[in-house]
Amino acid sequence: MLVQKAERNGFKAIILTVDAPRLGRREADIKNRMVVPQLKNFEGLLSTEVVSDKGSNLEAFAAGTFDPSLCWKDIQWLRSFTSLPILVKGVLTSEDAIKAVEAGVAGIVVSNHGARQLDYSPATIIVLEEVVRAVGGKVPVILDGGVRRGTDIFKALALGAQAVMIGRPVIYGLAAKGEYGVRRVIEMLKDELELTMALSGCPTVKDVTRNHVRTEHDRLNCRL
Repeated sequence: MLVQKAERNGFKAIILTVDAPRLGRREADIKNRMVVPQLKNFEGLLSTEVVSDKGSNLEAFAAGTFDPSLCWKDIQWLRSFTSLPILVKGVLTSEDAIKAVEAGVAGIVVSNHGARQLDYSPATIIVLEEVVRAVGGKVPVILDGGVRRGTDIFKALALGAQAVMIGRPVIYGLAAKGEYGVRRVIEMLKDELELTMALSGCPTVKDVTRNHVRTEHDRLNCRL
Protein backbone atom coordinates (compact mmCIF):
# COMPACT_ATOMS: atom_id res chain seq x y z
CA MET A 1 0.00 0.00 0.00
CA LEU A 2 0.95 3.64 -0.35
CA VAL A 3 2.13 4.04 3.27
CA GLN A 4 4.61 1.16 2.99
CA LYS A 5 5.86 2.55 -0.31
CA ALA A 6 6.49 5.89 1.40
CA GLU A 7 8.45 4.15 4.15
CA ARG A 8 10.58 2.22 1.64
CA ASN A 9 11.39 5.41 -0.23
CA GLY A 10 12.68 7.20 2.85
CA PHE A 11 9.82 9.53 3.70
CA LYS A 12 10.01 10.80 7.27
CA ALA A 13 6.32 11.37 8.08
CA ILE A 14 2.74 10.85 6.91
CA ILE A 15 0.45 13.85 6.42
CA LEU A 16 -3.22 12.91 6.61
CA THR A 17 -5.57 15.41 4.96
CA VAL A 18 -8.66 15.65 7.17
CA ASP A 19 -10.64 18.46 5.54
CA ALA A 20 -11.68 16.60 2.40
CA PRO A 21 -14.05 13.73 3.22
CA ARG A 22 -15.74 14.97 0.06
CA LEU A 23 -14.45 17.27 -2.65
CA GLY A 24 -15.65 20.86 -2.47
CA ARG A 25 -17.64 22.28 -5.36
CA ARG A 26 -14.95 23.62 -7.68
CA GLU A 27 -16.96 25.32 -10.38
CA ALA A 28 -13.96 26.31 -12.48
CA ASP A 29 -12.89 22.66 -12.68
CA ILE A 30 -16.41 21.64 -13.68
CA LYS A 31 -16.62 24.35 -16.34
CA ASN A 32 -13.20 23.48 -17.74
CA ARG A 33 -13.91 19.72 -17.53
CA MET A 34 -10.68 19.15 -15.62
CA VAL A 35 -8.88 15.88 -16.29
CA VAL A 36 -6.94 14.13 -13.53
CA PRO A 37 -3.39 13.34 -14.72
CA GLN A 38 -1.96 9.85 -14.36
CA LEU A 39 0.43 10.01 -11.40
CA LYS A 40 3.56 7.86 -11.62
CA ASN A 41 3.87 7.38 -7.86
CA PHE A 42 0.39 5.81 -7.80
CA GLU A 43 1.20 3.13 -10.38
CA GLY A 44 0.21 -0.31 -9.14
CA LEU A 45 -1.57 1.18 -6.13
CA LEU A 46 -4.30 3.52 -7.30
CA SER A 47 -5.59 4.42 -10.74
CA THR A 48 -6.51 8.02 -11.43
CA GLU A 49 -8.11 7.14 -14.73
CA VAL A 50 -11.75 8.25 -14.65
CA VAL A 51 -14.37 8.44 -17.39
CA SER A 52 -17.10 10.99 -16.73
CA ASP A 53 -19.31 13.19 -18.89
CA LYS A 54 -20.57 15.30 -15.98
CA GLY A 55 -17.88 17.96 -15.87
CA SER A 56 -14.77 17.64 -13.70
CA ASN A 57 -13.01 14.29 -13.81
CA LEU A 58 -11.36 15.29 -10.52
CA GLU A 59 -14.79 15.39 -8.89
CA ALA A 60 -15.62 11.95 -10.30
CA PHE A 61 -12.27 10.58 -9.10
CA ALA A 62 -12.83 11.98 -5.60
CA ALA A 63 -16.34 10.58 -5.41
CA GLY A 64 -15.02 7.10 -6.10
CA THR A 65 -11.89 7.32 -3.97
CA PHE A 66 -12.43 9.57 -0.94
CA ASP A 67 -13.96 8.05 2.20
CA PRO A 68 -16.66 10.35 3.66
CA SER A 69 -16.68 8.31 6.89
CA LEU A 70 -13.21 9.60 7.85
CA CYS A 71 -13.06 10.18 11.62
CA TRP A 72 -10.59 10.54 14.48
CA LYS A 73 -10.45 6.78 15.02
CA ASP A 74 -8.83 6.41 11.60
CA ILE A 75 -5.65 7.99 12.98
CA GLN A 76 -5.27 5.06 15.38
CA TRP A 77 -5.92 2.68 12.48
CA LEU A 78 -3.20 4.38 10.43
CA ARG A 79 -0.77 4.20 13.35
CA SER A 80 -1.35 0.44 13.59
CA PHE A 81 0.71 -0.28 10.48
CA THR A 82 3.29 2.50 10.32
CA SER A 83 5.94 3.76 12.69
CA LEU A 84 6.20 7.08 10.86
CA PRO A 85 4.96 10.22 12.65
CA ILE A 86 1.44 11.20 11.54
CA LEU A 87 0.48 14.84 11.08
CA VAL A 88 -3.06 16.01 10.29
CA LYS A 89 -3.63 18.73 7.69
CA GLY A 90 -6.80 20.79 7.57
CA VAL A 91 -7.32 21.96 11.17
CA LEU A 92 -8.86 25.44 11.63
CA THR A 93 -10.30 25.46 15.16
CA SER A 94 -9.11 24.99 18.71
CA GLU A 95 -11.66 22.21 19.23
CA ASP A 96 -10.25 20.13 16.37
CA ALA A 97 -6.70 20.89 17.46
CA ILE A 98 -7.42 19.46 20.93
CA LYS A 99 -9.05 16.36 19.41
CA ALA A 100 -6.06 15.87 17.14
CA VAL A 101 -3.65 15.94 20.09
CA GLU A 102 -5.88 13.51 21.99
CA ALA A 103 -5.82 11.20 18.96
CA GLY A 104 -2.03 11.05 19.21
CA VAL A 105 -0.89 13.02 16.17
CA ALA A 106 2.71 14.15 15.91
CA GLY A 107 1.86 17.55 14.45
CA ILE A 108 -0.91 19.80 13.14
CA VAL A 109 -1.04 21.64 9.83
CA VAL A 110 -3.35 24.66 9.93
CA SER A 111 -4.83 24.63 6.42
CA ASN A 112 -8.01 25.57 4.56
CA HIS A 113 -7.05 23.50 1.50
CA GLY A 114 -6.10 26.59 -0.48
CA ALA A 115 -9.60 27.97 0.19
CA ARG A 116 -10.87 25.57 -2.47
CA GLN A 117 -12.91 23.25 -0.27
CA LEU A 118 -15.42 25.54 1.41
CA ASP A 119 -16.40 29.11 0.52
CA TYR A 120 -15.87 31.65 3.32
CA SER A 121 -13.49 29.44 5.27
CA PRO A 122 -11.15 31.66 7.33
CA ALA A 123 -7.64 32.51 6.24
CA THR A 124 -5.17 30.27 8.00
CA ILE A 125 -3.11 33.15 9.39
CA ILE A 126 -6.24 34.39 11.22
CA VAL A 127 -6.89 31.11 13.07
CA LEU A 128 -3.25 30.12 13.57
CA GLU A 129 -2.87 31.62 17.03
CA GLU A 130 -6.10 29.99 18.24
CA VAL A 131 -4.75 26.57 17.26
CA VAL A 132 -1.32 27.26 18.76
CA ARG A 133 -2.86 28.22 22.09
CA ALA A 134 -5.11 25.16 22.10
CA VAL A 135 -2.17 22.82 21.44
CA GLY A 136 -0.09 24.41 24.17
CA GLY A 137 3.24 23.22 22.79
CA LYS A 138 2.32 19.52 22.91
CA VAL A 139 2.96 19.07 19.16
CA PRO A 140 4.40 21.29 16.41
CA VAL A 141 1.98 23.54 14.52
CA ILE A 142 2.64 24.30 10.85
CA LEU A 143 0.95 27.00 8.74
CA ASP A 144 -0.25 26.15 5.24
CA GLY A 145 -1.80 28.65 2.86
CA GLY A 146 -1.24 32.25 1.79
CA VAL A 147 2.56 32.22 2.02
CA ARG A 148 3.74 34.44 -0.81
CA ARG A 149 6.50 36.56 0.74
CA GLY A 150 9.12 36.24 3.44
CA THR A 151 7.04 38.61 5.57
CA ASP A 152 4.26 36.00 5.58
CA ILE A 153 6.68 33.46 7.05
CA PHE A 154 7.79 36.00 9.66
CA LYS A 155 4.18 36.62 10.73
CA ALA A 156 3.49 32.89 10.98
CA LEU A 157 6.55 32.37 13.19
CA ALA A 158 5.54 35.30 15.38
CA LEU A 159 2.07 33.80 15.87
CA GLY A 160 3.52 30.48 17.01
CA ALA A 161 4.02 28.33 13.92
CA GLN A 162 7.12 26.13 13.88
CA ALA A 163 7.21 26.08 10.07
CA VAL A 164 5.23 26.94 6.96
CA MET A 165 4.23 24.94 3.90
CA ILE A 166 4.54 26.44 0.42
CA GLY A 167 2.18 25.35 -2.33
CA ARG A 168 1.34 27.58 -5.26
CA PRO A 169 4.59 29.60 -5.39
CA VAL A 170 6.53 26.36 -5.87
CA ILE A 171 4.14 25.29 -8.65
CA TYR A 172 4.53 28.68 -10.33
CA GLY A 173 8.32 28.37 -10.20
CA LEU A 174 8.19 24.81 -11.54
CA ALA A 175 5.93 25.83 -14.42
CA ALA A 176 8.11 28.79 -15.36
CA LYS A 177 11.64 27.45 -14.93
CA GLY A 178 11.51 23.80 -13.85
CA GLU A 179 13.78 22.74 -10.99
CA TYR A 180 15.67 26.03 -11.15
CA GLY A 181 12.38 27.89 -10.74
CA VAL A 182 11.53 25.94 -7.58
CA ARG A 183 14.97 26.59 -6.11
CA ARG A 184 14.67 30.28 -6.97
CA VAL A 185 11.28 30.59 -5.27
CA ILE A 186 12.67 29.06 -2.08
CA GLU A 187 15.74 31.29 -2.23
CA MET A 188 13.56 34.40 -2.65
CA LEU A 189 11.42 33.50 0.35
CA LYS A 190 14.52 32.76 2.43
CA ASP A 191 16.14 36.07 1.46
CA GLU A 192 12.96 38.02 2.19
CA LEU A 193 12.57 36.32 5.58
CA GLU A 194 16.18 37.09 6.53
CA LEU A 195 15.73 40.74 5.50
CA THR A 196 12.50 41.03 7.50
CA MET A 197 14.23 39.53 10.53
CA ALA A 198 17.15 41.91 10.22
CA LEU A 199 14.90 44.97 9.92
CA SER A 200 12.86 43.77 12.89
CA GLY A 201 15.88 43.27 15.15
CA CYS A 202 15.78 39.47 15.12
CA PRO A 203 19.23 37.86 14.65
CA THR A 204 17.75 34.34 14.93
CA VAL A 205 14.36 32.68 14.40
CA LYS A 206 14.06 32.24 18.17
CA ASP A 207 14.09 36.04 18.49
CA VAL A 208 10.84 36.33 16.49
CA THR A 209 8.09 36.75 19.10
CA ARG A 210 4.40 37.58 19.39
CA ASN A 211 5.38 41.19 20.09
CA HIS A 212 6.47 41.60 16.48
CA VAL A 213 2.95 41.46 15.04
CA ARG A 214 -0.40 43.17 15.60
CA THR A 215 -3.68 41.48 14.77
CA GLU A 216 -7.31 42.60 14.58
CA HIS A 217 -7.78 41.08 18.05
CA ASP A 218 -5.03 43.34 19.39
CA ARG A 219 -6.66 46.42 17.89
CA LEU A 220 -10.02 45.55 19.42
CA ASN A 221 -8.42 45.14 22.84
CA CYS A 222 -6.76 48.55 22.47
CA ARG A 223 -10.13 50.18 21.72
CA LEU A 224 -11.68 48.56 24.78
